[in-house]
Amino acid sequence: MIAEAANHHSEGQSKPTVAKLALADGTVFTGVSFGAAGTTTGEVVFNTSMTGYQEILTDPSYRGQLVTMTYPEIGNYGVNLDDVESSKPQVAGFIVRNVSGVASNHRSTGSLQDYLAEHGIVGISNIDTRSLVRHIRSKGAMDAVISTEILDDAALVEKAKASPGLVGRDLVREVVPSESTQWSKGLGGWWAFEDAPEDASSATGEDADRPHVVALDFGMKRNIARHLFDQGFRVTILPGTASADEVLKLNPDGIFLSNGPGDPEPLTYAIETIQQLIGKAPIFGICLGHQLFALACGAKTYKLKFGHRGANQPVQNLETEKIEITSQNHGFAVSPDNLPACLKVTHKHLNDGTIAGLKHVDHPAFSVQYHPEASAGPHDSQYLFNVFYQMVAGQTPAKN
Repeated sequence: MIAEAANHHSEGQSKPTVAKLALADGTVFTGVSFGAAGTTTGEVVFNTSMTGYQEILTDPSYRGQLVTMTYPEIGNYGVNLDDVESSKPQVAGFIVRNVSGVASNHRSTGSLQDYLAEHGIVGISNIDTRSLVRHIRSKGAMDAVISTEILDDAALVEKAKASPGLVGRDLVREVVPSESTQWSKGLGGWWAFEDAPEDASSATGEDADRPHVVALDFGMKRNIARHLFDQGFRVTILPGTASADEVLKLNPDGIFLSNGPGDPEPLTYAIETIQQLIGKAPIFGICLGHQLFALACGAKTYKLKFGHRGANQPVQNLETEKIEITSQNHGFAVSPDNLPACLKVTHKHLNDGTIAGLKHVDHPAFSVQYHPEASAGPHDSQYLFNVFYQMVAGQTPAKN
């Protein structure tokens, strides 16, 4: 099956470079290259957010994935140095309907096209992304390839079939930091916490009066660290490969388990570490951290058909019965089958009923499948950082 899209260009301009997207099931889309030239493979997925493309590009959770944006025009507000969640774009490739020819925003420092080219990210535009997304929803996320070099359909499909995929791979080791760091930067500006401690913006990461949180970084978004700091914590970030002994040597008042890419089940080192940490200090996990926490407690995970990726995902808090619109980015979920007795489901995804939050019934530990630190939004679930702060503060002896 072949889907073609016209390559539109103005008279007098050079002819756009052809790019092709081939899926492992034989579907091929022909479009226009933007960003870097070359060939890249990964799992093709889609994100339903209307804004926040730079945060999506730089989120380490997207490692190994070709991300399709469902919103039809991307790049209209350019890029800047602030809206990044890591040091560089992490996606394997980028797929859009139209790339804006104008980057218009007072914060913009450049165009999306140049940003991707600078970082070697291969992109394809001018394809029918609605058709592509409908295909993924029907058939499921699958391995694919984008190329400006190989334009033979059969060869591209074979290359897509040979892609290693996500299941069983340890992608975390590709994105974890090489060493520990002290984090001392808050949110700042209009998006800072309304209920943050008065000294949150001026305190340093070494402020001894702050409860100390050790964050295990499996591919952590920077906005999580900003939220933890602004909530009033002293934050130490450790590589997600750290052992329980390395964590406990830092005398944490709380332990945070971050988001990250790919399949959680191959991360046996992280699962074993978390098993040894449960009960030693309050724990809060997000996304991959949620899945690893569940696995450490004896639960199972499974791969979703096409995952949850976007800033409009409805979740119900089962304890308050309130609905939260959340930002999500995951292709795996915790299985409800044979859930261990030590875990209680606290949140559910309203689109498909999947588990969106858990808590330990015997120890101060909880997790959510979504992103309460969301940037560009929504911010409905930001309160969970305060829940964690209150949990840690209740376990921390008062300082004289």
